[in-house]
Amino acid sequence: MTRILFVCLGNICRSPLVEAVARGEFARAGLAIDVASAGTGGHTAGEPADARALAVARRHGYALSAHRARQVKAADFDAFDHILAMDRANLRALQALRSAGTGAVPALFLDPREVPDPYYGSGADFETVVALARRGAAAWIERLAPLAAGA
Repeated sequence: MTRILFVCLGNICRSPLVEAVARGEFARAGLAIDVASAGTGGHTAGEPADARALAVARRHGYALSAHRARQVKAADFDAFDHILAMDRANLRALQALRSAGTGAVPALFLDPREVPDPYYGSGADFETVVALARRGAAAWIERLAPLAAGA
């Protein structure tokens, strides 16, 4: 089974929303893809998703209430096939954490575009994250569906 880890800074806004959207869209497409999320920072570890992220996920029918933030660890590079950063700053942090030549190579989720951090914004900014997550999930479905069909 393909495993994807979505990564932002605190793992309370962007990456959990993208995880929830991707999980829902992958299931709708009939793909068995395991998804998770984490943050490059550890300052929010153990916390639930931001209340605004929870609200927008609920409005769109995505499950997010069980989420608890966690920090990326070195073992994630071997546990996941794809590690996808929400922005370039988190991509650099992931590249620094990854041991040379081992495990998954981190990349931008929406390469070359970044998913903007909605934390200091409004509810509309969280809606933008959902829209971008749907776009990204659709691209990953297109990329992974032929591989799943051949498995």
